[in-house]
Amino acid sequence: MRAYASSLGPPIAALALLLLIAEIAVRALEIPAYLVPPPSTVFATMVGERAALLGAMKITAVAAVAGLGLSMVFGALAGAILASSKLVERAFYPYAVFLQTVPIVAIAPLLVLWFGPGTRAAAVSAFVVSVFPVIAGTLSGFRSVEPALRDLFRLYGAGRLATLSKLELPSALPSMVTGFRVAAGLSVIGAIVGEFVAGFSEGSAGLGITVLAAYRQLRTDLMFGAVLSASLLGLALFALVQGLGRALMGRRRSE
Repeated sequence: MRAYASSLGPPIAALALLLLIAEIAVRALEIPAYLVPPPSTVFATMVGERAALLGAMKITAVAAVAGLGLSMVFGALAGAILASSKLVERAFYPYAVFLQTVPIVAIAPLLVLWFGPGTRAAAVSAFVVSVFPVIAGTLSGFRSVEPALRDLFRLYGAGRLATLSKLELPSALPSMVTGFRVAAGLSVIGAIVGEFVAGFSEGSAGLGITVLAAYRQLRTDLMFGAVLSASLLGLALFALVQGLGRALMGRRRSE
């Protein structure tokens, strides 16, 4: 408990101080609430609209988790394949970079045409945004294996599968987890951008639709509440991936 208190205490205190300063500044400068609402108003709105925000957060979480899961599986496999051969890396890695540079807003309408409106298009959008860090992290991890250790495994006649499971994967795991952590935050961004374009289906609307609806109604307090909810969702996914990474690396050490 003391460790958690020492690690969480300073950022919580800093956040409380910033919110207090923002509250005083907004009220002292008499900034209109439709431009920048006071933090107290935002929190009051989040409490009053908690049912709607929690429902929207669940819908966005489904799309973000689905996209993140796809990016972790596909990205890890793609990174391992790229690391298997310099020729393969030179041939296909530029396309992974190209995928990262394509603005998701530009291709989001295509995702709606291909996968239909709603959660599926938002999940694919989350996957497109979050897959590159996993590919890059996996590739970097596999490339960081000491050549001397590879030679040692060859000397003892280790097969390709044994080298992968006993040497390459454990060595690459820290870089892979770093890529997973980056992808966790990006998946929420991708899901919300997908919702901006994909809209909603079957009466379900995520945080992206909540932001758009609040904007059209000039409900800046609700808009801030939805953005804060999205940030909390991203932090939750980041913490989940962080815990998973620690568990995997701890298991590898114990083996």
